[in-house]
Amino acid sequence: MSQASNSIFRGNFLMVFFASLLMFTAFYLLLPTLPVFLTRELKITEGQTGIILSVYTLAALLIRPFTGYMIDRHGRKFFYIPAILLFAAIFVVYPLAGVFIWMLAVRFIHGLVWGVATTTGSTLIVDIIPAQRRGEGIGLYGLAMTIPMAIGPFIGLELTRNNSYTPMFWIAGALAFAGFLFTLPIKYPVLPPSLSKKFSWRNLFESSSLPVTFNLLLINISYGGLVSFISLYAIKTGLGLTGVFFIVFASGITLARIYMGKIFDRHGPAVLSVVGILLLAVGYLLLGIVINKVAFMIAGFALGLGSGIVFPTFQAMVNNLVVPQRRGAANSTLFSGLDLGIGLGMLITGLLAHSLGLPKTYLMFSGLNIAALIYFIFISLTHYQANYRRISENSKI
Repeated sequence: MSQASNSIFRGNFLMVFFASLLMFTAFYLLLPTLPVFLTRELKITEGQTGIILSVYTLAALLIRPFTGYMIDRHGRKFFYIPAILLFAAIFVVYPLAGVFIWMLAVRFIHGLVWGVATTTGSTLIVDIIPAQRRGEGIGLYGLAMTIPMAIGPFIGLELTRNNSYTPMFWIAGALAFAGFLFTLPIKYPVLPPSLSKKFSWRNLFESSSLPVTFNLLLINISYGGLVSFISLYAIKTGLGLTGVFFIVFASGITLARIYMGKIFDRHGPAVLSVVGILLLAVGYLLLGIVINKVAFMIAGFALGLGSGIVFPTFQAMVNNLVVPQRRGAANSTLFSGLDLGIGLGMLITGLLAHSLGLPKTYLMFSGLNIAALIYFIFISLTHYQANYRRISENSKI
């Protein structure tokens, strides 16, 4: 088989990749601009702005378990296509929601749709990737999230340079609509019949995913504190360079995602995850004790590498532990842990930063990641190794 014909980057994979790339770019356009739009243009208070921003994550967290159950029972196509179309359409409504309560409703609905689209897309890509190259495929697919992380905020800020926000919302919607067009030619895999014919609360979550999901939750507490407070950290320490930090951070994620998948497929998750979590611990340690620009950039790169290793590795792990009919539940369970961890991290960081300061808070997060590493070695990895061989022998995953 030639190198070209053996490539993951073709056909259905490319369609899902570009659909996600465009959807995530639209999402990241709003990340730095929406708070300014709410406070400056709509005169919404900072407290209310915080509620509007956080309700998006809450909505995604609420809908993910139901999404996993429904796409396992009824297939991916009937949820993925309309979810991205609706995600694109809602951007047009933002300029029309001129008061707090309407903006809150728009943001909540947008979060629900985001939860459906991201859960379904992440499950669909696992359906498409050959099982023996799952780590590589998931790692490369992650670039569809990493590239927008680097370019989306920059584009959003450039579009609103003259304080005109409506064109930015329209362009975000157009990008997401272009992503919707990529969902149409996908040849959606036909899956075996659902294992569950009746609704059950237990079927909303995949029990085999829970040890790894809790591990990810622990790690993403620190991640939530990073993405939400690193700009304030840079200001208070006098370092500045927040934009450069995120570029370096995204570069680390990109590098990790290009190479980690092949390592996972050949050697499994053990060494890879240990290295990834240690990089996170070192990154937060640097933020806590070495306050200078060089250490700031090194920390950003280490945190990017660690993040780029850990999440796709954990996603490959939970998908290796289930049959195809339970992948939706497995992915929704994992993403719920991710969302909850980020939300808790934002809350905990705010409380700790007020009493201890951000450097000491990040120092504590270094210790939290060491605890997550110990948990991985003795709980998550043991659980994975005990169940992976049994699942792979008894089902075609």
